[in-house]
Amino acid sequence: MFFYLSKKVAIPDNVKLKCVSWNKDQGFIACGGEDGLLKVLKLETQTDDAKLRGLAVPSNLSMNQNLEGHSGSVQVVTWNEQYQKLTTSDQNGLIIVWMLYKGSWYEEMINNRNKSVVRSMSWNADGQKICIVYEDGAVIVGSVDGNRIWGKDLKGVQLCHVAWSADSKILLFGMTSGEIHIYDNQGNFIMKMKLNCLVNVTGAISIAGIHWYHGTEGYVEPDCPCLAICFDNGRCQIMRHENDQNPVLIDTGMFVVSIQWNHTGSVLAVAGSQKVVTQDKDVNTVQFYTPFGEHLGTLKVPGKQMSALSWEGGGLKIALAVDSFIYFANIRPDYKWGYCSNTVVYAYTRPDRPEYCVIFWDTKNNEKYVKYVKSLISITTCGDFCILATKADENHPQFVLVLCNSIGTPLDPKYIDIVPLFVAMTKTHVIAASKEAFYTWQYRVAKKLTALEINQITRSRKEGRERIYHVDDTPSGSVDGVLDYSKAIQGTRDPICAITASDKTLIVGRESGTIQRYSLPNVGLIQKYSLNCRSYQLSLNCNSSRLAIIDISGVLTFFDLDTRVTDSTGQQVIGELLKLERKDVWDMKWAKDNPDLFAMMEKTRMYVFRNLDPENPEHPNKDYIINFEIRSLRDSRALIEKVGIEDASQFIEDNPHPRLWRLLAEAALQKLDLHTAEQAFVRCKDYQGIKFVKRLGNLQSESMKQAEVAAYFSRFEEAERMYLDMDRRDLAIGLRLKLGDWFRVLQLLKTGSGDADDSLLEQAHNAIGDYFADRQKWLNAVQYYVQGRNQERLAECYYMLEDYEGLENLASSLPENHKLLPEIAQMFVRVGMCEQAVTAFLKCNQPKAAVDTCVHLNQWNKAVELAKNHSMKEIGSLLARYASHLLEKNKTLDAIELYRKANYFHDAAKLMFKIADEEAKKRTKPLRVKKLYVLSALLIEQYHEQVRNAQRGKVKGKSSEATSALAGLLEEEVLSTTSRFTDNAWRGAEAYHFFTLAQRQLYEGYVDTALKTALHLRDYEDIIPAVEIYSLLALCACASRAFGTCSKAFIKLESLETLSSEQKQQYEDLALEIFTKHTPKDNRKSELDSLLEGGEGKLPTCVATGSPITEYQFWVCSVCKHCVLAQEISNYNFCPLCHSSVG
Repeated sequence: MFFYLSKKVAIPDNVKLKCVSWNKDQGFIACGGEDGLLKVLKLETQTDDAKLRGLAVPSNLSMNQNLEGHSGSVQVVTWNEQYQKLTTSDQNGLIIVWMLYKGSWYEEMINNRNKSVVRSMSWNADGQKICIVYEDGAVIVGSVDGNRIWGKDLKGVQLCHVAWSADSKILLFGMTSGEIHIYDNQGNFIMKMKLNCLVNVTGAISIAGIHWYHGTEGYVEPDCPCLAICFDNGRCQIMRHENDQNPVLIDTGMFVVSIQWNHTGSVLAVAGSQKVVTQDKDVNTVQFYTPFGEHLGTLKVPGKQMSALSWEGGGLKIALAVDSFIYFANIRPDYKWGYCSNTVVYAYTRPDRPEYCVIFWDTKNNEKYVKYVKSLISITTCGDFCILATKADENHPQFVLVLCNSIGTPLDPKYIDIVPLFVAMTKTHVIAASKEAFYTWQYRVAKKLTALEINQITRSRKEGRERIYHVDDTPSGSVDGVLDYSKAIQGTRDPICAITASDKTLIVGRESGTIQRYSLPNVGLIQKYSLNCRSYQLSLNCNSSRLAIIDISGVLTFFDLDTRVTDSTGQQVIGELLKLERKDVWDMKWAKDNPDLFAMMEKTRMYVFRNLDPENPEHPNKDYIINFEIRSLRDSRALIEKVGIEDASQFIEDNPHPRLWRLLAEAALQKLDLHTAEQAFVRCKDYQGIKFVKRLGNLQSESMKQAEVAAYFSRFEEAERMYLDMDRRDLAIGLRLKLGDWFRVLQLLKTGSGDADDSLLEQAHNAIGDYFADRQKWLNAVQYYVQGRNQERLAECYYMLEDYEGLENLASSLPENHKLLPEIAQMFVRVGMCEQAVTAFLKCNQPKAAVDTCVHLNQWNKAVELAKNHSMKEIGSLLARYASHLLEKNKTLDAIELYRKANYFHDAAKLMFKIADEEAKKRTKPLRVKKLYVLSALLIEQYHEQVRNAQRGKVKGKSSEATSALAGLLEEEVLSTTSRFTDNAWRGAEAYHFFTLAQRQLYEGYVDTALKTALHLRDYEDIIPAVEIYSLLALCACASRAFGTCSKAFIKLESLETLSSEQKQQYEDLALEIFTKHTPKDNRKSELDSLLEGGEGKLPTCVATGSPITEYQFWVCSVCKHCVLAQEISNYNFCPLCHSSVG
């Protein structure tokens, strides 16, 4: 960053200034001083000369108005930019609000409290409210239209400063004692602010300034410090918010009078005075800092006493009130920008985004590519590429160097553990340096890689493409640099302050003035030079013989690296400081093809130097990018135009340069002087130019030669017109084909006809289709691809447009086994359109892919059907594989559904029984367990039905067609299956059915029926725990007064091995209590006899009542084959066990 004084405005009658404020939006400057002085000034922003822009515009005053109204010294001036109002106050407490009317300022409102003096005033971010603080502790908050919102007297304090937060919810009040209190926007006290910067400070101090940047132009990075507080003793703290416990602390070492942020909150200016040992008086100084406390530079200002400062709205100027003068200083910020491959790369912050907005502006085609980058540190460019240096993460100390091409595409990111404060780039290397170490990376880009190198790219770190060196090391140039970041941690007494590099040399500048020269690509320390200045910017010329140095004061000097000279002691040394020295320089650039030619920027002027002699100073014109011709090129051009080719040829012979010979060649071509043109092309080594001249010489027609020359100079319309005038439409079309202007090719083809036109027409339609497809205008592309019969690209466009109907029609229009059908089928698969995908796969004779698609999209029925139709046997293994995948993820129910849909009922039933058994062990609700067992049994029934159908098919003799691989597999399984659930699938369902039925009957009071039902449960001890069965049986028997049965149940309970001794004892005690009162005999025997006896000839049981069926007439369920009493079934619509319909 560079600063220099540019203008001085004197106040009449030597009236001393007290305050100054620059309107950020409209550019008005208000200054107040003694004896009621109040002026509004404005600098010119535009001139008649279009070439002069920005800081180069002469700073003449376009407004200079005295505002009358104050009698005392004007102490506070503040702008409301949103409503174009100026608020001022003087030592008598008088406040005046001024408004702009027809180009002049007039009083709008006046207020005088007559009690105290106004110390500070501040408008909030949206300009709706103003807070005014008086010395006696009074605070008034008013609206923009002059109404008082609230007022408050803060007892026992003297106020001197006020500031609003960005969201207008917080007010900061600065006291004359140096304290800062935090209030809400209604005037309620919250807390005192902790002032870390005043630790260990003694004596009286006062606040020099509080400025809270409101984020109107975005922030340098997220969570960036934005609240600056500075004291007169030079101590300063910058906070992220009002409660920041870890602020940035700065000791400016000066007596501070005023501070202010620039328009983006990226630079804090601190104005005051500094004691200098060599001078008696203090020197007025402005220090500039980043929000993180890094010092950017110092500006010294003449005069006795500086009183205030204010930034211009664009951050390029600063106004300083000193004595009875306003000094203006120009600021040259360190913009993040670069230039590569006709592209300007630049970055800026936006209020709506936390990241940096990086623009890649192709100046040739005027196209822009936008990229958002978090925590951008710098942009460095070289050749066709650029490096974006960024922070990897806010919470992580790593950094990233991203190699990008000229449209912003990231090619290769490199993570490094040192802060890339300085970055240099050559055609082969990127060098990044912190204060202690530098890292080198020999980068590669894809287009330059061979197949062998691509295989080795992963080992690039081992090969030493990345190395790191400490600045105090002396590398020899052998492979001694390794990627050891522990070197970077070691400190140094002489930090790095600048670097630059060329293809064969790396220069590192250090704060002491030492310059270290290293060789590239093998980094070896060649030489150390000693200078008497601290480098700010270094630059090598194209042959690495001279080094340009701009120091921190803006002085440009040059150093010859290879010259041997004798120093004052008589010793021979390498390197000589050249005599040229320029002041107030903020940038310079060497020519790429001439080691003696360079351009430099001095204040607002550009100078071009050749051999250290300046040409005339140049003012850049209004364009952002300037192709600027040096004097010899301009002279040659003028000679050619005015004198002729022969004389110009002699002049260029005396002042040879490839660019001048090219100029001569082009002029000779224009006049069809082919001999001169060929000689000139030979001198500038342009082989293509020589070939072109040879080709022109073989042409007979003059008009044809002129047309070719016109095309050579990119005057394509003129060349085309000449071809058409010669009736050579084919050449006009050829020209447009070379240019890739297919729209024009199409127009020319439609104007005539020829044998080759049809194929060319098709090619043109396809090329225009490609043009629209590249720009993602798929609808337009479809129209041209249809005319060009390009089915491949049509399919892609339909897919991108999500026009699946069009894609389906295209697939149906294609012949069988067309190469595009598998691709279209895959498009359908990607969007889940199974049927269409299968049709396409079958059409190109790929049934296996069709089956795979069905499996992928979970259409198992379709997969099985296809497997049957195409006699494929691997469907079973596919199902098993997918089911095991689901089971691994504990998706058992999904696996069951998978098997069920694929008609693998046996496997589904096995899994369902497993779930039912697990649920039973968990003692889940019995009804839920019953349902699971019912589902399992139903699957087994479906399995039996499937086996019977397969057997029936065999009996009928349809062996070859009807029996598929699936049937065979099922048949094998039938023969081998003897598991419990296949033979008696309904046992689990029966067990839990009777278990819940008995309890329902018991609770409803049908105790006898409940007992009968409970007695059935004795057969299901393998399914329901015995303790559950016999507890229920004992309970039902006791309720039914069948104490004999109850006694047997208790005996069984007491003998269970699964019970603990304590539980057994409890059962014994309960039995004792019951059977001391009741004899253990059953009163009614007849009905229970058959149930108690059991045995083989057991009667069928009614699943509705739990009673045995003794009648010959009863209802049997068609699904589960269980019985219900004839008189009971009329009460049911569904089977009580399996819940299938009774009808």
